[in-house]
Amino acid sequence: MTEQMSGQLRYHKPVAVPEDLHLLAGPTSGIVNLPAHLDWSGHAEYYIDRPGRIVDLYRTVINEAASPADLYSYLNEAVLKRLWSYIWLPLQIKRAWEGQFPELAQLSRLASA
Repeated sequence: MTEQMSGQLRYHKPVAVPEDLHLLAGPTSGIVNLPAHLDWSGHAEYYIDRPGRIVDLYRTVINEAASPADLYSYLNEAVLKRLWSYIWLPLQIKRAWEGQFPELAQLSRLASA
């Protein structure tokens, strides 16, 4: 996707958004190993029982997902809603998700109030 700004074209990576949050049925505990297309850092093992690591996992998957299938495999609806206001995301991604799911936008508003 490109955007014209000041006479120049800028590339924007397409944002993967699930069709429905109910389809997010990923793990809620244990260890998650992400494939290289989602996390090429060399630290792709996430102990999601640790609060900091689960936020890292969700941020990584949301930022790097190539398709909704990635989201369905690694994210969980209840966990996503619990963590949403703690996950730093680029504005383009946050807007795409909150535009599709008003309940996430509401969680952001409540957290910033």
